[in-house]
Amino acid sequence: MKSNNNKALWYITSAALAGFLFGFDTVVISGANQPIKDLWHTSPLFHGTFIMSMALWGTVLGSIGGGIPCERWGRKPTLILIGWLYLISAVGSALAPDPYSFSFFRFVGGLGIGISSVVAPTYISEITSAANRGRMVALYQFNLVFGILVAFISNYLLSGFNGENDWRWMLGVEGIPAFVYCIMVMMIPESPRWLIVRKNNIEKAREILISIQGEEKADSEIKSITEHSEQSKGKVSFNWRHLRKPLSLAFLLSFFNQLSGINFILYYAPEILERAGLATRDSLQSSISIGFVNFVFTLFGMYLIDKLGRKKLLFYGSIGYILSLILVGMAFQLKLNSIILLSSLCLFIASHAIGQGAVLWVYIAEIFPNRFRSYGQSFGTGVHWVFAALITLLTPLFLDKDDGVFGQNPAPIFFFFAALMVLQLLWVIFIVPETKGVSLEELQDQMEVRD
Repeated sequence: MKSNNNKALWYITSAALAGFLFGFDTVVISGANQPIKDLWHTSPLFHGTFIMSMALWGTVLGSIGGGIPCERWGRKPTLILIGWLYLISAVGSALAPDPYSFSFFRFVGGLGIGISSVVAPTYISEITSAANRGRMVALYQFNLVFGILVAFISNYLLSGFNGENDWRWMLGVEGIPAFVYCIMVMMIPESPRWLIVRKNNIEKAREILISIQGEEKADSEIKSITEHSEQSKGKVSFNWRHLRKPLSLAFLLSFFNQLSGINFILYYAPEILERAGLATRDSLQSSISIGFVNFVFTLFGMYLIDKLGRKKLLFYGSIGYILSLILVGMAFQLKLNSIILLSSLCLFIASHAIGQGAVLWVYIAEIFPNRFRSYGQSFGTGVHWVFAALITLLTPLFLDKDDGVFGQNPAPIFFFFAALMVLQLLWVIFIVPETKGVSLEELQDQMEVRD
């Protein structure tokens, strides 16, 4: 039987659509930010802690605990679960009568995002080949930024649609793709690696691998998976001693990802642009350009990740981060034209898209052994979302134009992010190893420290 690439692509695309819901849910709140402030008149601390960052605290919990259902139930049931979490969150948030119920339903959506960031890259990395793994896992990131772009466009189109209830439509429309995703993901198979390593169901795993790779490649891969699984049993456990290499790489990659300021800019893009002098609707329209740049350069990142490799993309992205963040800070400090600010923000987004954006989910999904991949993914994404939540929670305390620490001039925030990106650049140059074209089992040999 010949390899069925179309079937494999369908499975991967279906799982990667979790990224679309991730991106849409993450950014759609930016359009509801100001209307909710005007409706419920909450304090900056309450607004940051509950309204804006509650979804992220759900994401933290989902990412930290996402490895448990992923390992115990399997990849497929967990992918189905997150679809229902997104659907419940979208409808509940849109209908919420008060800030407390709103925060609860945003928290539910956050659980979906957190678990999604664990299981979807894990599933995709396990069902594709080493040669195409970068592009295929990056398809998750592609869908993520596509979701961000659609959310920005949706927010703009729905602005003025239904008066003071515009924000409810902005949030509720996510229920449509969430339902479609639920249907699609029910038709994909389980991860063959999970079936072998966790269930010892070699027959079912072989059937799936033959359907997507062909018989010869399937038998070779099963042999490699089973051999490495046997070697790891009883010799390596999920702790710092045995997995310090992948754990430290995952921690620092996730730490630097958020300390670039990416979620700060995506969540508060309209407010940042308003601070530069754009009217509310103009700021929503300009936010679309940020989403579009993110989308286009993610395509470049997907194309380059298996050609140039992960390390080079992180290097180029770090350079772009530093330059763009300094330019954004100077635009605020010197009160330059809003077009200069928008162009600098777009440069920042482009740098993220071909660097950290393209690499993050791919890299974390690669570097952990088969037996601990979902737990390792939970660790890396947990770190990512803890810092994302902290930044989003604290942002109103610094950015609020009336009560914020920096008032009308947020330039120091961007200079701070730029300084941290210098540290990332040095880390990438001197420490980060390349993983391009290396099989998951070979990477397991490189990353494990055995007794």
